[in-house]
This record gives sequence, C-alpha cells and structure tokens, in this order.
Amino acid sequence: MKLRIGISPCPNDTFIFEAIVAQRHIVKDISFEFVFEDVQTLNEMASAGVLDIIKVSYAHYFSVMDRYIMLRAGGAMGMGVGPLLISKKKISPQELIAGTVAIPGTNTTAYLLLRIAFPDIKNIRTYRFEKIEQAVLNEETIAGVIIHENRFTYLEKGLLKMADLGEMWEKQTGFPIPLGGIAIRRALPHLLQQTVNNVIRQSIETAYQNKPLLTAFIKEKAQEMNEDVMKKHIDLYVNSHSLDIGLLGEQAVQYMGSVLYPGNTQKLFIEL
Repeated sequence: MKLRIGISPCPNDTFIFEAIVAQRHIVKDISFEFVFEDVQTLNEMASAGVLDIIKVSYAHYFSVMDRYIMLRAGGAMGMGVGPLLISKKKISPQELIAGTVAIPGTNTTAYLLLRIAFPDIKNIRTYRFEKIEQAVLNEETIAGVIIHENRFTYLEKGLLKMADLGEMWEKQTGFPIPLGGIAIRRALPHLLQQTVNNVIRQSIETAYQNKPLLTAFIKEKAQEMNEDVMKKHIDLYVNSHSLDIGLLGEQAVQYMGSVLYPGNTQKLFIEL
C-alpha cells in the first residue's frame, strides 16, 4: 500500500521525517509518497481530502475531523513556540487596527491566536509564511504574524516584536500551544494508523541519534539556509510532544476545540 503524506519543508518536519524519506524505516507492504507544501496549502489540501496523511494546523483540524484523526507523534506543540506579531516601526494599537496585517493563512493556528489576542483586527492579507517579513519591510502591511524560521531572523532584518501571541495564549490558558499535528484518514484501519504513528516516532528517535547533524535533505528543503537558524528551529519545535502528544498536549487541543467547536464529541487522537 502506498500512502501519500503532506508535510512542510521546514526543518522541524524534515528532521522528523528524514529517516522515513530516506527509507531507513521501511514497513512491509507500506510505502510513503511525500508532498511538500507551506502550511496554508496543506490546510487547503486537508479540506479537499487529497492525501492519506497530512500536517495540519490544529486550528484547522476541527473543520476536517470528519475525514481525519490526529496521530500522537510528529506534531509541533510546546511553550515558547508561538507566532510573533512584528512591525517595521513602533505603532499604536489604533494604527494596528486601522492597518493591514500579513498572516500565513486564514485557517492557521497563527491567525487564530492573532484573533484571540487582537479581536479588533479586521484587515488581513495572506502570504506564504517566508514572505511575511519582506511584506512588512516593504510596507505592504503595517504588521505581520511570523512563524517557523522567521522567529529567528526578524531582528537581524530590523523588525520589531509587537507581541508574542503564543505567550499570550500560555498566560491565558496555562496550556502549551498546539501549532500543528499529523492527521491520518479516519477510514484507514486502526492497526495501520498505529503502525504509521510508530514509524514516525521511530524516525524522530533516529533523528535524535544523529543530532546535531543537519542532513542534506534538511538543508535542501529549508527556506532559511543559515545552519544555526535551522538547528534553533529544530530545537524549538521538536520536543517531547513530538514523540507523543501527552496528556497535557491532549488537554491543550481539547481546550482549543472547545473554543472553536463547542460540543464536539469526536475522538481527537488515535489510540495506541
């Protein structure tokens, strides 16, 4: 059986899945075909249901739950990992609300956290995540919400942090930030779902054994080519929650679901 899987080209995803891509973890009768896309495109692909396994923003997961269920391994979650709201110069709250803010997608967790923190912001413009810094520098927008590697590069480009949206979530809820997870078709056999989850966990464990080595595959896919940035990116976004979502992680996702879809009774994660 061939399973099509969609992930981002970001270092945390390529670090997690490199051993599978390189076929160092081969499962009898299962092969994987990888598709690499940015977070917004992956969310759109999840809505269309075109892939068997897919990285999806937790903020979008609840709208595709009829088709997908989350695996326990491979996701991005934690404390201090949230998106940042940045600007080119100091601006007032009134200027922020009156202006246009760049976001990495309307169904991303980053945009959800922006809406929670600044509910009066109405004017948004969507960009691929790696183009948001330049949009703010070019004054196409008054501010931008940055994710992934850009968390480590905005300062050197002369941009200012207006707010840490993840920190605001943590203070409000006490939970780690559920950024994105790996979802698999609900219709697939439970044993197959478990097998895929275990293979991903084994791939992460293999990657940790090779750390701090950055493979050619990770470097090739990264948008930001500075190796120090890549390593910081992996250190921040790949953690214990990536190996297994854990009880606290499940509670964080349940809380987010109660905000977005109160009354939802569908199972959030596969059982092992």
